[in-house]
Amino acid sequence: MQNQISPIILSFGASDPVGATGLFADLASFAAMGCHGLPVVTAILTGDTSQIDGIHPLDADLIDEQARTVLEDMPVLTIKVGQVGSVDNVTTIAEIVSDYPEMPLILDPFNTAITDHIPDAEDLTLSIRELLIPQATLLLISAVELSRLAETWKENAEPEDLTADAMALIDSGCEYVFVTGTPCNSGEVANTLFSESGIVRRDVWQRVPGSHAGAGSTLSAAITALLATGLEIPEAVMEAQEFTMAAVSHAQQLGMGKLIPDRYFWAREPEH
Repeated sequence: MQNQISPIILSFGASDPVGATGLFADLASFAAMGCHGLPVVTAILTGDTSQIDGIHPLDADLIDEQARTVLEDMPVLTIKVGQVGSVDNVTTIAEIVSDYPEMPLILDPFNTAITDHIPDAEDLTLSIRELLIPQATLLLISAVELSRLAETWKENAEPEDLTADAMALIDSGCEYVFVTGTPCNSGEVANTLFSESGIVRRDVWQRVPGSHAGAGSTLSAAITALLATGLEIPEAVMEAQEFTMAAVSHAQQLGMGKLIPDRYFWAREPEH
């Protein structure tokens, strides 16, 4: 008798040698949620736990071949797109996901630490806004990244308005926008989920001390996995935040730089 297979997720992202962000963070989070991840490498990062030193995008044809080959072989339930690496890669990934409109698309493509190393960062941001965000089921973006993205369609005189910026992305076709790091009291962190009806939920958490790398990747991967297991977006967002906060609370000092979330904290907790 064949065992029931784990929910399968296709993930586009960068290879991070530290395992803090990108595909390796995705695979660990997927596995922690009982899912099987299919990693499609879009770029190779260099760096350590202190910082990312560079990003080296792969050729778009290689990305197309990686993704389409496994999509034709296995029953993928959900697609996640993280760091894409180049405008050509965005175009290729957008074409692939458009061929599978029935699959939820979780989009988490913005990482300030990586963007600073991309020569055509502005063009890359525009291509993501025009080609990927309108196809997304959920876009995960920090308040800082959302403000930067909004500059691509605003006039200079327009004031910052986080809610209006999120709703503009929803008007473009994105079903949900999940903004992390929204305004709240000192010592706390707030995350806000928007849909076409406005704010769906706003969750406030105590900020975990220390400097961490990979919390955002953990959060978006956990949301993706929970959707693949059958949860609706609002519930998946809540449970993924709980998982991420626990992983960050158990973060490990693996090198001389930032703390790395422990996605397998639950496997190491002593039995009572």
